[in-house]
Amino acid sequence: MPTRNLPNDPHLDHLRGQAKTLLKGVRAGSSAAIALAAEFHPVSTLADAQLVIARSYGFPSWPRLVRHLELVDRYSRSPHQQPVGGPLDTPEQRADEFLRLATLHYGQDDPARQRSAVALLQRFPEVARSNIYTQVVAGDVDGVRANLDQAGVEGGPYRWEPLLYLTYSRLDAPNQLEIAQLLLGNGADPNAGYLWSGLPSPFTALTGVFGRGEGDQPPHRHRVELARLLLEAGADPNDSQTMYNCGPGCPPPYDDVHLELLLEYGLGRGDGGPWHARLTAAHPTPRQLLEDELVFASWAGLLHRAELVLAQGTDPEGVGTRHPVFGGQRPYELAAVQGHTEIAELLREKGAAPLDEVHEVYAAAMRGETPDVDAALAARALARLPHLPVRAAEIGRTEAMQALQRLGYDLGAVSGGAAPIHRAALNGHVETVRKLVELGADPEVRDPTYGGNALSWAEHSRQQAVIDYLRDLPRGTGTR
Repeated sequence: MPTRNLPNDPHLDHLRGQAKTLLKGVRAGSSAAIALAAEFHPVSTLADAQLVIARSYGFPSWPRLVRHLELVDRYSRSPHQQPVGGPLDTPEQRADEFLRLATLHYGQDDPARQRSAVALLQRFPEVARSNIYTQVVAGDVDGVRANLDQAGVEGGPYRWEPLLYLTYSRLDAPNQLEIAQLLLGNGADPNAGYLWSGLPSPFTALTGVFGRGEGDQPPHRHRVELARLLLEAGADPNDSQTMYNCGPGCPPPYDDVHLELLLEYGLGRGDGGPWHARLTAAHPTPRQLLEDELVFASWAGLLHRAELVLAQGTDPEGVGTRHPVFGGQRPYELAAVQGHTEIAELLREKGAAPLDEVHEVYAAAMRGETPDVDAALAARALARLPHLPVRAAEIGRTEAMQALQRLGYDLGAVSGGAAPIHRAALNGHVETVRKLVELGADPEVRDPTYGGNALSWAEHSRQQAVIDYLRDLPRGTGTR
């Protein structure tokens, strides 16, 4: 049965309200409510409606959904919402400020925070000895030894275990590997983690070691050694947030260090570990993690990553491969359309089905060939992938621009938060920017989020060749 994702930071009162609304809708003859009940369970009582709501989110019963929400509440943390720069009048305030500054929290992380942590430590050296959490981050191995009875105790400003403060710290502190061994040998949980504002992908100790993510945070300087220590101690390699942070959740360039290590220790196998057991339907299975990784590797053109995943026996036609982030396309469709030829050939060897007629049109256009199609097929193509020109510009597929325009795409239109010229400028594809302008795209078009034009996108990523080209354009170029 098709299911939907729970809202971010879900609350029981909200879901109870959904059940009451469903029951009212069924009694009032609402077609949407009746269809939902028909899909999951007949509704005549509030208990029936609660069961439908639970099943629609992938849970077998209402009590199981309630239990899930209790777990979310137990593990939810919001470190990014804790401000810094407050009073430093007491030892406790100074210790908490030090920990907030020294660690990643995946909000507005900034290297300046770590520099401020060092400055605070220089001003108040005693902060390093405040408690086991500051000792871990400052590298005070003797202090940690004296407090090993607290190796698995939550505390500090984020209510984290000491191991999390160590793995999320980005200070250049000594003794990190020795301290990690001491903690793990004295009760620290190698699967320690938390749910960032209640989201169902746990930020584990492994997640902290590998860093990256949407803000492209640096990994721990001992990422491989620390990760191996955690995995040897029993950390489950099916780590969904690490896979996201080092994959679709971060910008290029990419390496495969995390993937090779996690595969070595069983990524894609087993029962998913304690976090999967806790979160059940809200958390991907080991197989789904590999399927999603194959989708991403095919989209991004990462041949070695695709080889690593396919070597595990991952089915290129698996049900999990229709990933919504990539328009519901199969790995082979993503690779073939974008011209990632080696990946496409590998996927076909592993059993991927051929392209349908719409994707054949896309592939031809992306090669720079003007597709000879009737109006109906062209309309289907435009409707299915409205963002294709943006993606083509993002990867610098200059030869595709005119073919896509002839197919019927508006190369100046904003789609998915940006126009093609914005993405080309951001990534430094000056020839693509030039071609878009020649074809009538307006370099002054503004994106809806930041209100930036093509020049501001280029300036944001310091793409000097694009900046120079755009600044030299006569006023009014590209406008229609």
